Amino acid sequence: MQFPKYSIVIPAYNEAARIPDTLQSVVDCIRSRSWSAEIVVVDDGSTDSTAEVVRAFAANAPEVRLLQNPGNRGKGYSVRSGLLQAQGDVVMFTDADLSAPIEEAERLFAAIAQGADIAIGSRWLEKDRQTHRQPLYRQVFGRCFNAVTRTVMGLPFADTQCGFKAFTRQAAQTVFQLQTIERWGFDPEMLFIAIKRGFWIIEVPVSWAHDARTRLSYVKDGFKMLQEVAIIRWNAFRGLYGKQVENVHRTRIVK
Repeated sequence: MQFPKYSIVIPAYNEAARIPDTLQSVVDCIRSRSWSAEIVVVDDGSTDSTAEVVRAFAANAPEVRLLQNPGNRGKGYSVRSGLLQAQGDVVMFTDADLSAPIEEAERLFAAIAQGADIAIGSRWLEKDRQTHRQPLYRQVFGRCFNAVTRTVMGLPFADTQCGFKAFTRQAAQTVFQLQTIERWGFDPEMLFIAIKRGFWIIEVPVSWAHDARTRLSYVKDGFKMLQEVAIIRWNAFRGLYGKQVENVHRTRIVK
């Protein structure tokens, strides 16, 4: 049975307007590079026609398949669902706005090929790779939140929140079976679990352009993320991240 080498997971909520261009860019990229790859779109309970648009696109693009959450559960839930059901040897997720061009996935895949268990994109290691920077207030908040997570959780990364990360299959299955945070604060939890489980993580500078249509509220969601940092520390104290995880076998999924 032939499985893809790469799985590209795209969480999507009310993305009917831009998901066709996103999917076309990803399909063009994997075909031009002759990658053995699948594209998994996870619809997070969209109230628009996201699911119908993805199905229509997939009718002419066998690389694409759709998963649907049971209602709106959050980005963390969507990424977890997509990566745990992905079929590739190397699995990654990227935001639907492709703030990091999908071609940058080659940089993550190269780090995995060199032995890393996890490769995370970074907007801050090489700032000149940012082609369209965030507004100053978003930059300040992002750096402050990163400083808090580095201090409280011991995460040694310049950028924990970039939505562009790749994993070996084993690392993804281990980490995301233990992940509990369902919304924006899932990134530091995932990294915290990965370090606790002994995975080698490489931070990779990637090109990145801010999309003004982002739905993240740096007031409401920012406060929630700080609460989730406390939850992660509590989970660690309770020993939740040291549990035995299942050895999940791949099964061919027919659309």
